[in-house]
This record gives sequence, C-alpha cells and structure tokens, in this order.
Amino acid sequence: MGKLNVTMLRYLNKDDFRVLTAIEMGMKNHELVPASLAAQIANLRHGGVHKLLQELCKHRLLSYERGKHYDGYRLTNAGYDYLALKVLAARGIVASFGSQIGVGKESNIYVVANDDGTPLVLKLHRLGRTCFRNIKGKRDYFQHRRSSSWLYLSRISATREFAYMKALEERGFPVAKPIDFNRHCVIMELVDGGPLCNVHEVEDVEGLYDDLMNLIVRLGNYGVIHGDFNEFNIMITNEGKPIVIDFPQMVSTEHLNAELYFDRDVTCIRDFFKRRFGYESEMFPTFKDLSREDCMDVEIKASGLTRQMEKDLLLEMGMDSEKSDDGDEEKEEAEDNDDDDDNDKDDKFEDAVTKQDTEDIDKLRLEVDELCEAGFGPNSKNQIIKAEEQLSKLSIESKNHKIQKEENSVDNSSSEETDDVPELISSNNQTYDRDFSESKSVRSYTSTSTIDPSVIKSRTKEALVRRNKKGSCRRVLVKGEASATSRSRRESRDTIKQSTGIWGWE
Repeated sequence: MGKLNVTMLRYLNKDDFRVLTAIEMGMKNHELVPASLAAQIANLRHGGVHKLLQELCKHRLLSYERGKHYDGYRLTNAGYDYLALKVLAARGIVASFGSQIGVGKESNIYVVANDDGTPLVLKLHRLGRTCFRNIKGKRDYFQHRRSSSWLYLSRISATREFAYMKALEERGFPVAKPIDFNRHCVIMELVDGGPLCNVHEVEDVEGLYDDLMNLIVRLGNYGVIHGDFNEFNIMITNEGKPIVIDFPQMVSTEHLNAELYFDRDVTCIRDFFKRRFGYESEMFPTFKDLSREDCMDVEIKASGLTRQMEKDLLLEMGMDSEKSDDGDEEKEEAEDNDDDDDNDKDDKFEDAVTKQDTEDIDKLRLEVDELCEAGFGPNSKNQIIKAEEQLSKLSIESKNHKIQKEENSVDNSSSEETDDVPELISSNNQTYDRDFSESKSVRSYTSTSTIDPSVIKSRTKEALVRRNKKGSCRRVLVKGEASATSRSRRESRDTIKQSTGIWGWE
C-alpha cells in the first residue's frame, strides 16, 4: 500500500487490461482466481493468458499465491488503481498524474490534471490498513455479509462519499466540488488553501468559530451528522472560509448514536479552538437544538436509517415521492388481486367438475350394490358388468384429471428447478363380498393411471442437460501449471530423496 507508481500505465495494452478485468470479475466469488478461470473470462482470441499473468505479476499488478490445496491470482491495490485510472483517462478526466499531497488512515490523496490542464484532486480509498480494520464496528459496509475483500469495501466507501458530496454541493454546503468517480477513486476540485490543523493565526477567531458551529447545526437540520468534524477534515481557503472534506463516516440524525456523534463533533471544535487559539465560548449547540428542514439522509441512504424510518420521514415532510410509491404499491396489489380472482375461478370450476364426477361414481356404486343384493338373475350379470365398466371409466377420468391438475401446478412453478416427481395416484381396491343364491362371489374394482409420456420425456431431457452441464464445469488446468496437490507431493518426494543420509537409505 505504498505510493502509486503509474509508470507502467502507458505501456499496458488492451489485452493486459482485459486480463486485469477478468481477475477482478473472478474475485467476486473467489479469493484466489485460478488461471483457467481467468483464461475463460478473458477469452482472448489468440490465447497467451498465462504469459500476460506472469508479466502482470512481475510489475506487481497481480499477486500469485499458492497453498496446499488452492493456488491462483489476486488483484493488488496497484492493479485496482490502474483499472480505475484507465477508465478516468478514457473519459478525459485524468490526463496527467502529479505528486502525493496527503495520506490518511483510509485514503491517499494525489494531484492530477485533466485535458485542459486544470489541477484536480484524486482520492484513492485504501481500506484494510492495520490502523483501521475495525470496519464492522465503525461502518455498515458489510450489511448482511460476513466477510468481503478490502478492494470491494473501498469501492463502497468511494461510492458513498461521492453521493454525499454531490448532495451537499447541490444544497449549497461549502464542500469540494465532486467531478467524477470510478471504483475506489473520487475526483474533486482542488481547494486553494490548507487544512485547519496547519493554521496558527486567524484574523477573526470568533467568526470562524461561529461559522463552524452553524455548519454543524445546518448539517443536522438537513438530517445528517458529519461524524468526524475536526481540524484535519476542514480546509481553510486563502479568504478564511472553511471547506469540509471527508464524508464516508456520515450518519443520519435518526441513528441510535446520533446524539453521541453530534456532541463529539462539537467537542472537537471547542477543544481545538481552546488549545490552538486560547478561545473558549459558552455558546455551543446541542442535539436538541436541531429542527429538521430536509430529508437528505433519506436521499443518500445514510447510515442508521431503516425503511420504516424513511417512510415516516417522507410522510412527515410531505414528500410527493411517497404518494407515487403508494400508487405503485396499490397497482401491484390490484394486479395481484386480479390474479387471485382468476385462480379462484379456475379452482371453483375444477372443484365443480370433481364434485360431479364423485356424485356419478357414488350413483353407480349404489346401483351395483342394489343389483348384488337383488340376486343373480338372468339379466343381472350383464347389468353388473356394464355398471362396473362405467364405474372404472369414471374413476380413471377423475384420477387423470387430478394428475393433470398436479402437473399444471408443477409447470407453473418451473422457475424453481426441482427434481421432485408428483406422486402417482395409488389404485383403490374395493372388494365386494356378497352371497349370490347358493354360491359366494368376490369381485374387485381397480383403477390405474400413468404420467403423460410428454412429461416423462421433458423431465428426462432436463436431467440429461443438468448432467452435461455438471460435467462441463470440471476444472481444466492451463498447460504448464500443475495442481497444488500434485506439486506438494512432488516436493515431498524430492525432500525424502535429499534426506536419505539421515534415514540411512542408500
């Protein structure tokens, strides 16, 4: 994480940046990106990815790490800087690179210039330094994640700071004008002045103190608290006007510890003026003095806000966006209700059909029972056989109807890939034991059903596609590289051969 050397930036071609981008994309779900995966993502026409990886490692834009089970490439801070600078240079924002003018616990500051030669400030976020690694306790960048790379957290920090600066600049706050950003880099205008910590004499101490306190209160009235309002994050222009910088730690006034952060900002300014200028005033603002004038914290999604808090604030301020949101929600609910009504109609129709089939089956069964009880006459045998055929036919039709209904429900939920097969309707065996004249007769009524062949064909096809897809995802080693396990075994064999004198082998 030393100083940035941009000498190699002019010598890299588009293939080099393509490989760097491939490693960046692979690091979304890989801590170490295998060379085979980088080659697949880069997809260079003539190959040669392995050689490019070695060259980039040579210039410390990539880092090759290997262990007992895994080995691969990792994007370094310099490589991430090159990717961002390449985009900013293509946009015409950065044309020349100057010297370093500041170092913080989570950022590096450089002077750059655009195509017109106008000096600008380039801020590179550098989360992950030893002095500032308690990100979970001080920031809410992780959210629902358990862990994440420092490069990604730096990108989130830069994105938030640019959003804060943009919103504050639109509302007339004295901040450096934001120009552009990419990944973990933020471009802003160069303030013609110096930090307050380097100022030892001020013409109007009382006026500067009042300006800073009014600025803290104004920020609170707009719904945000700086969180790190001290002499290191306040620039003083040549005219003696304060300019506020460094906003990644900004929180909402609805935060659980908002009063603590507000009092800390006020205390930092009071202690500095007492220590540096010997000025101490009994007039200072408190958190209770704030009166909300705007919902800037809702606009920039400041830390400490929940969705319910955002809705309550918008309702309190009478924002029109809440009405439009309610209108959209009502439309969605109406569409959902229409779908539910259609489904209810279909269900009622199917229930009616099923009920009619059930009634017909019950009637036929009663006829069969009556014939059996009446005795075994000359025409009763034929009537029983006909009744049995009609009963079997209706049973099969009703059960096929149920199977078709289940298959339709499975097809409607095809977005979720499942290997479950609907249960087959078990055959119902009904045995009638009746006395016919002098003999005893036993008859059984059975019905069977099968799945539609087209359904079986489609499921078999899906299973074959999944099997082929699973087989194509096997890892392919790039030529010239061995797996970590094979390499460790070979090294162990060499160690044993070299230590034959110790073990007494010849």
